[in-house]
Amino acid sequence: MRGDFTDNLGRIYGIYVGAFAIFVIAMAILEQLGLPAKYILWSYMGLTVLVYAFIGIMSRTSQVSEYYVAGRSVPAVYNGMATGADWMSGASFVGMAGSLYVLGYDGLAFVLGWTGGYVLVAVLLAPYLRKFGAYTVPDFLGTRYGGNMPRLLGIIVLFAASFTYVTAQIYASGVIASRFLGIDFEWAVFAGLAGILVCSMLGGMRAVTWTQVAQYIILIVAYLVPAVWMSTVKTGVPVPQIMYGSVLGDITGYEQQLGVAKSHVQPFTNYTPRDFFFLIFCLMVGTASLPHILMRFFTTPTVREARKSVGWSLFFIFLLYFTAPAYAAFAKFNVMDMFVQAGGTLPYDQIPAWMYRWGNIGGNALISICGVAVTDQAAVMAACGAEKAAGFSFADLTLGRDMIVLSTPEIANMPWFVIGLVGAGGFAAALSTADGLLLAIANALSHDIYFKMIDPHADTKRRLLVAKLILLVVAIGAALLAQTKPSDILSMVAWAFSLAAAGLFAPLVLGVWDARTTREGAIAGIVLGFGTTLFYLVGNVYGFDLIKGSGDEVNWYDVKSISAGVFGIPVAFVVTFVVSRLTPQPSQEMQQFIRRLRVPRGGQLLEQAH
Repeated sequence: MRGDFTDNLGRIYGIYVGAFAIFVIAMAILEQLGLPAKYILWSYMGLTVLVYAFIGIMSRTSQVSEYYVAGRSVPAVYNGMATGADWMSGASFVGMAGSLYVLGYDGLAFVLGWTGGYVLVAVLLAPYLRKFGAYTVPDFLGTRYGGNMPRLLGIIVLFAASFTYVTAQIYASGVIASRFLGIDFEWAVFAGLAGILVCSMLGGMRAVTWTQVAQYIILIVAYLVPAVWMSTVKTGVPVPQIMYGSVLGDITGYEQQLGVAKSHVQPFTNYTPRDFFFLIFCLMVGTASLPHILMRFFTTPTVREARKSVGWSLFFIFLLYFTAPAYAAFAKFNVMDMFVQAGGTLPYDQIPAWMYRWGNIGGNALISICGVAVTDQAAVMAACGAEKAAGFSFADLTLGRDMIVLSTPEIANMPWFVIGLVGAGGFAAALSTADGLLLAIANALSHDIYFKMIDPHADTKRRLLVAKLILLVVAIGAALLAQTKPSDILSMVAWAFSLAAAGLFAPLVLGVWDARTTREGAIAGIVLGFGTTLFYLVGNVYGFDLIKGSGDEVNWYDVKSISAGVFGIPVAFVVTFVVSRLTPQPSQEMQQFIRRLRVPRGGQLLEQAH
């Protein structure tokens, strides 16, 4: 059955793409016939979630290897596509172009860090972890270094990083569902959660993999269509990645007309050069340390396929990342053009409808004028004061980075069938990453704690039941935290990268490349590296009283919290290396195992008990 499915993947997903194209065309026709916008939005959200649910139900499994690693049968191309969906989270789809809109040149740190990290994955880790044959990242640590302590520490780091990350994804799904379904943010969070659980609970990695392939197709189409649309309208050429250079020139001219202080193309206006490169470093190392990404390379049939799938992952991610700067530039041009056409000042009675629609979603001030959320004209006029009685300027307008991509089709006056498509794409991005993250947490807790440490004799049925219950509990906890709106999406994601990098990168890399690394060295490196970053992150954001903005925050050399890993990563490497040299070396058997691990040829080394 599994062989028949994988042998016909091209035909199956070809039919899926054709059906989705027909659906989009149908929505365009129905819009022309007068179908109300809200029904178009509901149709996109409803149909796509039903498709994901169908795949999840059809992929349900009671086999351990299928649930944990999709039976190690995913071809490189499809694993690359699933990895792309797993990777392009709410932060990438929803937040990255928004960050480029807000930060301009400095926002490229996110693009460079996240793409550069895949080079580290390909060169240092992915093929070797696949050859090792573990089910989870803590499973590798527990087997490589021996005993339960390295495994337990790996789980703690995985949980801290992944829980932070998954909270951001559920938050993003709540924002999208609130806007496109017209429901309160607090309930929208759980609407997003339902879409996540229906994919991951029934079939584990098997269901998540094939759902993520479907989600990638939707999210990349949804990202490219508005960018191509704007490029065609503005330049006459439907290739935004090439044509947005001319738009950057127009933005520079508009900045002079509107008196904008920070240039979109001028480097280091928001970050210092040091902050810029610190952030790139943390994001690169964090990319190579995220358990839900590394898990994807456990699913390929062979080590060679794992190597190939990294290349395919980069290609599929490149399609979105190469478009993001263009998306941000066209979006900024459209907003600035509105003010230029109005003579520099926009009257209050001409505030566009899209500003009111996005002004306040569940208490999220996604658009503000003169410091207040855009909810009604009177509140805006009162905030701007008598000196701005004629209207407000571009400088008075603040757009949240989490709404730029989702709102740009409305700003550019695109039809509702495109607006709905973008909403479905953003929802797919948030769901796909949340699925992978929840699975990483649940699999680690069920396999590495319950099976490996508590009940090694548990049968398959009990192991999978425990995994599903843990997944449900963690998902509800993340949704409850997301309701509190702890920070913007991109900041939460950057924190997760620093935590994963400080706690996991050193023991993973040295575990593969230094046979002399010992259990004691790995334990000390994880504790001190992760502990250093966690201390700085919490202390810098909240202070010792855990109350944000109370004045007792920690600040080392003015390093931003999103780059907190810059302290913990070197600590982890130095401590791991030094302690390993001061403690008895691993057994000759383990050292020989690690040397065999680095040989390019050969199959999986570790045989798992099923």
